Amino acid sequence: MVDDNDDSRADYGLRRGGTSRPTMHDIARLANVSTPTVSRVLNGSSLVTAETRDRVLEVAKTHGYAVNRNAQKLRNARTNTIAVMLDFGSHRHGAIGDPFIFELLAGVSEALSIRDQDLLLSPPGLQSARDFRDFFRARGADGFIVLGQGTRDDMLRTLARESIPLVVWGAVAPDAPYCAVGSDNLEGGTLAGRHFLARQRKRWLFIGDTRHEELRLRYEGLRLAAKDREDVTIDLLPIASMAFTATAQAVTAHLDTVDRPDAVFAFSDTAAMAALGAFRASGLCAPGDLSLVGYNNIPPAAHFSPAITTIDQKTDLAGALLVEKLMQQIDGGRPTSVVLPTDIVVRET
Repeated sequence: MVDDNDDSRADYGLRRGGTSRPTMHDIARLANVSTPTVSRVLNGSSLVTAETRDRVLEVAKTHGYAVNRNAQKLRNARTNTIAVMLDFGSHRHGAIGDPFIFELLAGVSEALSIRDQDLLLSPPGLQSARDFRDFFRARGADGFIVLGQGTRDDMLRTLARESIPLVVWGAVAPDAPYCAVGSDNLEGGTLAGRHFLARQRKRWLFIGDTRHEELRLRYEGLRLAAKDREDVTIDLLPIASMAFTATAQAVTAHLDTVDRPDAVFAFSDTAAMAALGAFRASGLCAPGDLSLVGYNNIPPAAHFSPAITTIDQKTDLAGALLVEKLMQQIDGGRPTSVVLPTDIVVRET
């Protein structure tokens, strides 16, 4: 028999092999501390001595106590959740197949896990500034990491002016009110143009939707490289969707209507691969008939046949920087944008 007035009654299941789950009150009693002290220990407070912290954690571990993260979020001012937004609108049927995006996402995920933050991937229904604002105010997330500006620059500027914590992977604009991390897209385009000039190419083609600020800057960089060359012509092939098949189809249709280019600068390595396939079907091969430059330096670009010359964006740094900048904002800081080093990696094309 267990006396109803016995303080050990709540621990009876723990001591007799019962199946009841221990509570924070149980852990406090077993560790001979107060319940608020247990709460401080589990939340990493510096107000608890090392001896007390070790004792509480040992008791919690011994009795299988697990922190209820959802309840913890409700008690705290923060959710410890970051929403990561992908640019589904720039891909056909909202299906993203570019490995570059997933490299970025992996870097962000790793950086968030180090900080013990949960990642919420592209919550549905966030299409407008109002949607983002309502989601943030409802405590759906502490802030947003946007992977790719796409055509959403106006919306992102609106969110930044309303003090919504936000960091963007994309073009870094001096007048943008939001913090961005990205490569020097203008320099990337210029490097591609210099590559074509060194190979004496005269008919250049840029593949990409210049409504995207990143891609517009790459196109402008390409034009900048040829500004003093009257013998060079540059055509623009807009791509409505960034999907591989859509790109290949657009390039095939383009080749049927114009003089064939001898140099191609594609908005991504995946687009460069799609373009090479379309050229090959038309009897043209790189590097003999044309020079080609992609963008992003994804691992498959080095192993493609022929290996693709590309612009490297240093994405190994991007994830950590995006998370660091966002956490600075959440903590009340005003982080500055960062332009990552941008280089050309010359391969077979």
